Amino acid sequence: MKIAAASLAAVTALVVAGCGSSDTGSGNTVNWWTWDDKQAVAYGECEKAFEAANPGSDVKITRYNVDDYFTKLTAGFVAGTAPDAFQNSVQFLQAYASQHQLMPLDDLITKSNVDMKKYSVGVDTWKFTDGKQYALPLDWAAAGVYYSVDALTKAGVAEADVAKMTWNPDDGGTFEKIAARLTVDKNGKRGDEAGFDKNAIATYGIGAMAGRSFIGETTWAPFVSTLGWRLGDKPQWPSKFNYTDERFVKTMKWVTSLVDRGFSPKFGTFTTGNQSTISDIDQVGSGKVAMTVGGSWSAPSFGKIPGVPVGIAPTPTGPDGKRSVLSNSNGNNIWAGTKNPDLTWKWVSYMGSEECQTKAGATGTFFPSIPAAMDSTVTSMKAQGVDLSVFNQYVKDGVLYPSTAYVNGSAVQSGEQPLFEAYFAGQRQDDVFAEMERVSQEILAKN
Repeated sequence: MKIAAASLAAVTALVVAGCGSSDTGSGNTVNWWTWDDKQAVAYGECEKAFEAANPGSDVKITRYNVDDYFTKLTAGFVAGTAPDAFQNSVQFLQAYASQHQLMPLDDLITKSNVDMKKYSVGVDTWKFTDGKQYALPLDWAAAGVYYSVDALTKAGVAEADVAKMTWNPDDGGTFEKIAARLTVDKNGKRGDEAGFDKNAIATYGIGAMAGRSFIGETTWAPFVSTLGWRLGDKPQWPSKFNYTDERFVKTMKWVTSLVDRGFSPKFGTFTTGNQSTISDIDQVGSGKVAMTVGGSWSAPSFGKIPGVPVGIAPTPTGPDGKRSVLSNSNGNNIWAGTKNPDLTWKWVSYMGSEECQTKAGATGTFFPSIPAAMDSTVTSMKAQGVDLSVFNQYVKDGVLYPSTAYVNGSAVQSGEQPLFEAYFAGQRQDDVFAEMERVSQEILAKN
């Protein structure tokens, strides 16, 4: 799932934990932290079952706002008061593991006979450069296409056609045709009709594709990856990001062409005066956007917009007729300084079990990493009127590919984000791609 940019700076102050009184679980207590309020509640169901099965044990789940989370975690490492275990983003694997704040889990996995093959996503992402496994996959996420059913009906577009959209960087495929059809100017003209005014848009056919993210998880990544492009020159721990690759450059030009023709909003269109962004859920709910690429974690919220039925379609297939979807997987780490490693591992491994993930996943607010538990999540949410089968089908079809682990996460984001923003804001031209690649190479080379 997405991590707020403000939290990234926290890891730069990280040092090896010193002496001090530990705030970790002692005796029969385990402290577990998360930044996700929904997962805090969801895993509370596992907490009850775990404590019942382990009389006398006490699991304390604490949730901090994501803007404070990594700062507090860093402070805990320094002071020796970090939680026994915690949810983590792969962005911080290198920083934490290289400074020996994470407990390698290989021996525990072997001793407990944990079958790592049961996880559909995320295992290899949590292997550090030393080859050791530092987390059990906690969840996974991917992008889907959310659309207003009413907008499709008014445009005469069938939901079946949205479900089988195609894409290529030359003419945009049927995806672009549908986006054009769904775009409406303030005079009621559609993007594929004569007289359409691209400078006076009432409803954009597709939400923002020009985004600041240098990974593009919920914007352009599901498109360019169908061409075989990947972010790094290696699947994990790359030495550079492939921003001068012709496939990437061509896709970025296509993205800007959607904006230039009025089918997609300009960068910053839905940013308010205080620089906060109107959510894609509110954009679809208000009718300002007919269709958008969004994260799987937003599915329950899209499904509950009052008076606005929203459907979910898979991302488009590429020129070869296949999908390719980036999947991010958060991990469950154990702090190397825990005073209670045995019970902490027991809790973490239980969280990574089918039983627990089925209980926690029933809310549909996150996707379990175990396929059988994911099946249960889909069934549970369907009863609530939210159809997650599109995302489950990704797993079954094998179209997911893992996010890239890389070093110096905060520096990479700080270096690349302004360049992306400048390009999509029209302040920089194609020469920016070489600079983006050079910046990545310089930052990834630093120890």
